[in-house]
Parts: sequence; structure tokens; C-alpha cells
Amino acid sequence: MSDTNSVKRKKCPESPQNLIQEAFSAKNNAYAPYSGFNVGAALIADDGNMYTGCNVENSSYGATICAERTAIVKAISNGAKKISSVAVVSDSETYTIPCAICLQVMSEFCDPDMELHLANRNGQHMTCTFNELLPHSFKLHKND
Repeated sequence: MSDTNSVKRKKCPESPQNLIQEAFSAKNNAYAPYSGFNVGAALIADDGNMYTGCNVENSSYGATICAERTAIVKAISNGAKKISSVAVVSDSETYTIPCAICLQVMSEFCDPDMELHLANRNGQHMTCTFNELLPHSFKLHKND
């Protein structure tokens, strides 16, 4: 088990394009021997840092973790409480939309108007809000 304090953190970039570039860099670390579908994610958290993640597949498919959740877990385990922006990229010709599980996990840590920047392999990107992708997330009341 590694110490979460050793996770490399970067100060957040000034533009969505820089966040997208960091997601492309993270994609290069993806482990996807079964699908060949490499995904990278980068997010900006409320602590002012950027966290990146890649997908990591497993021969037991249910043990696979998506790039978005990897980045979220890194952020939260380092003390962040909220996510303010996310970029998701892949080698696809189309935009890679986060899966429903990733969107549900995001819902725990973001506002409905959080921006998601989705880029294809050519670097073309679109921006949408979290609420546009998952307008009705599952919510339980927190015990405060």
C-alpha cells in the first residue's frame, strides 16, 4: 500500500485546454489490454490542485476502474472535498462521455453546473455541465 501523500499534485491550469492536455498525458499510463480503450482524466479540486487518472482494466471486468474515478479517488484521498472541473479524453474519434458509474461518483463531489471538457483523439473538444449529462443523480441524505 502506498502513502497517498506521495501522489504528484499540480497546481490547476489556467485553461480547459491545459486540463485536457494533462488528461491526454494521463491516458498514456492506461492499462487496457482487454479493450484497447485507453482513457485519461484530469480534474481540478477545491484545494487548488489538479489530479489525473487513467483507466486500469482487470481480467475480472468488475474490478476495472475508470480514469475519472481514479482521479476522483486520488483527489479525495489527498483531502479535497469538491471537484470544480473535469476533462476526459481517449483515442476515439468521438467524445468519450463518462459512464453512469463515474457520473454517479462525481455527483457526490460536484455542483450541477460543474464543467466537463470532453476531447477526441484529434484534440477537438466540447464542454458541457454535469447536470446536462446526469440531471437526476441518486442522492441519500447525509448524516451530519
